Amino acid sequence: MSDWVDVAAADELPPGARRVVDADGVQILVINLDGGFYALENVCTHEATPIDEGDIHGDEITCPRHGARFCIRTGEALCAPAYEPIPTFPVRISAGIVQVRDPRFD
Repeated sequence: MSDWVDVAAADELPPGARRVVDADGVQILVINLDGGFYALENVCTHEATPIDEGDIHGDEITCPRHGARFCIRTGEALCAPAYEPIPTFPVRISAGIVQVRDPRFD
């Protein structure tokens, strides 16, 4: 079972901010989207490249390499060249700290 991993104090991640953390060897991108925190695996499903430096517009993030777009809230692939969703992860606030975990292998 994976443990919750500290990302940052919630007040260190204002709306629009993002941070990548390692959770049991998985790179997870945490984004504050309008005050809500969302977590995606930091990988474009098109060519397994990091997505953390992609542009954010609304609730979408664009892969900086080939332009695939994904929904930050659900991980859904929104356009080619990606067709598979990005895995998403649970996020919580505990004692003012944003935390994330990868429950896939529990």
